[in-house]
Amino acid sequence: MILPIVAYGDPVLKKPGTSITKDYPNIDNLIVDMFETMYNAYGVGLAAPQIGLPIRLFIIDTLPFSEDDDLSQEEQNELKDFKRVFINAKIIKEEGVEWAFNEGCLSIPDVREDVIRQPKIYMEYLDENFNAQIEEFNGLIARVIQHEYDHIDGILFTDRLSTLKKRLLKGKLANISKGKINVDYRMRFPNQKKKR
Repeated sequence: MILPIVAYGDPVLKKPGTSITKDYPNIDNLIVDMFETMYNAYGVGLAAPQIGLPIRLFIIDTLPFSEDDDLSQEEQNELKDFKRVFINAKIIKEEGVEWAFNEGCLSIPDVREDVIRQPKIYMEYLDENFNAQIEEFNGLIARVIQHEYDHIDGILFTDRLSTLKKRLLKGKLANISKGKINVDYRMRFPNQKKKR
């Protein structure tokens, strides 16, 4: 089922998520719905707060990035095959020389800005079967994970921009929160009531 994506300005996007256990209601269906919702909006990642759930869950599928001709064949193959579910994730360490990359967000349509992040992360998380994992991630995969990880901590990529950039985007962000934007996927704006 395709779920509406919560727009910038909704308080759920600023609320740190809570950890969940394997008895979380309908977790398997929720994960399926999140992938369907993400694919419908042409995203590469989606966090539970973006569908209105303040829990520590996000999904990633970097397949769209694999078509970038500027990347090596090895990088393209890695991105083509990277599809994951992250539950109760915790970044243990970030390292490397910081680099800028133009990021966007399904909750903040039509806004893209360079965000500076480190290229390597070490993370512990539970997979969709609630098996514990500890892994190292690099490059674009690390970046997508960091972006989604920020969501479960109540941080948006716009929070990482300079004061000047934030001021320049203020009007655009206000319009998004008021629903004054055209998008080709389902969204829920802060002034809309939830439909049950």
